[in-house]
Amino acid sequence: MMREMQADIVILGGGTGGTAAALAAAKSGKTVIMTEETSWIGGQLTSQAVPPDEHPWIESFGCTRSYRQFRDGVRQYYRDHFPMTPAARAVCNLNPGSGTVSRLCHEPRAALAVLHQMLAPYVHSGRVRILYHTAVTKAEVQGDHVESVTVKQLDTGDHIALHAPYFIDATELGDLLPLAGIEYVTGAESIAQTGEPHAVDGEPLPQDMQGFTYCYAVDYFEDEDHTIAKPDMYDFWRQYKPDFWPDRLLSLRAVKPSTNEPIDYEIFPGYGRFSLFQYRQILNPDHFAEGAFASPVSLVNWPQNDYWLGSIIDVPQEKVERHLYEAKQLSLSLLYWLQTEAPRPDGKQGYPGLRLRPDVVGTEDGLAMYPYIRESRRILAEFTVLEQHVATDARPSGVAETFFDSVGIGCYRIDLHPSTGNRPYIDISSLPFQIPLGSLIPKRVRNVLAASKNIGVTHITNGCYRLHPVEWNIGEAAGYLLGYCLDHNALPTEVRNDEEKLANFQQRLVNEGIELQWPSLRPV
Repeated sequence: MMREMQADIVILGGGTGGTAAALAAAKSGKTVIMTEETSWIGGQLTSQAVPPDEHPWIESFGCTRSYRQFRDGVRQYYRDHFPMTPAARAVCNLNPGSGTVSRLCHEPRAALAVLHQMLAPYVHSGRVRILYHTAVTKAEVQGDHVESVTVKQLDTGDHIALHAPYFIDATELGDLLPLAGIEYVTGAESIAQTGEPHAVDGEPLPQDMQGFTYCYAVDYFEDEDHTIAKPDMYDFWRQYKPDFWPDRLLSLRAVKPSTNEPIDYEIFPGYGRFSLFQYRQILNPDHFAEGAFASPVSLVNWPQNDYWLGSIIDVPQEKVERHLYEAKQLSLSLLYWLQTEAPRPDGKQGYPGLRLRPDVVGTEDGLAMYPYIRESRRILAEFTVLEQHVATDARPSGVAETFFDSVGIGCYRIDLHPSTGNRPYIDISSLPFQIPLGSLIPKRVRNVLAASKNIGVTHITNGCYRLHPVEWNIGEAAGYLLGYCLDHNALPTEVRNDEEKLANFQQRLVNEGIELQWPSLRPV
């Protein structure tokens, strides 16, 4: 017999947005069931192993109070549990890894610990229940209302029917949307559809979406040999050269995203080029007592291991499995190439001292638990954010579009990685932007919200709405919105389209430390 479970809110997907939604809903006094495919909540912060991508003002403003508590918690986690040097301990805005991608580069396990701490009161009380190793398989729908969602426990094969007045799709790929018949789009829209300057000419390309990446962690010991076994697809990936790439993918020559002009990298810093190892370095031994760590640790999410030979959305399962396998083989082939063939400044080849660190990402094979997903199915929303709303070149005023229904803010360049349509980077300047509530609400279905990369954005604007603090804000707003809806017996669309209800809800967000608008700032 199928098990059944009930809550006020069911959150499908325990990633960055889902975790923030669970926290907000629990703070609102609601019971929550949250599912998660892996054994780690946190998504791109943890199971996908991506240090936070953030805007230049993050240390002072431009994120929610709870996201700042998370960031502060990561720093405090190191201070409380690690043998830090007095100098490092005294740094208020500590960057544990000293990586250059972010002002807060940290290990995924540290992020996981802090997320567990933040949810602990609600998990311990039973208000939040997390179902790990669980995937969505079915939805029961009556008209414009989702009645229940069935999930499968991947370890046992058991099924559980989840019932709630409201559901949040915070899965990485928008898994609920096709199962519940919720209208959505994928891939690249056409100029005829959106009028966006960087949309595609001609017909839309629903299977043309950004590549995904299997990230992994490495450290380095110059006098040791940690060379992995030669990957099965190494010969293929060693020779692979994209049409839009200046050299083979497995090389130190790539392209500058903003111009697609050739650029040469170096692995370790010190020779005047951009250092890949330092870019996403997540642990710096200099911050800790002598002997605590023998080497820095870096997270490999580089241009050379983005996978774009096919999508894993709306294709047969055998293709999904093939693309996931090939993406893993690409990441392992990059490591093997780095260990055996990468050119060195001293004239030698290869860095056999690079050591794969499975413990850092919590897996046996050393690759992250889940691929880093940049693009999802996207709901047909009450409001869709277009390039014209946020791109610097499209806004002569120098200010992004003002949204009356703002539920938060974000800032990042419109950053699209090479796509499954064999198209290069699209990396263009954008303005600090708002998150419109209408982008979280499907046009038709009444009791579902989007809370990840599946909101009402386009292929283009997904490029700036997909980053860590923005996804967190989206999920947090969704959690608070459904708490408000349950308290006031109102549907999400009614809150958005009723002036008094919207004002009351936005005031609640402000009271909870969610910023709804930016001061005057420069583009990024």
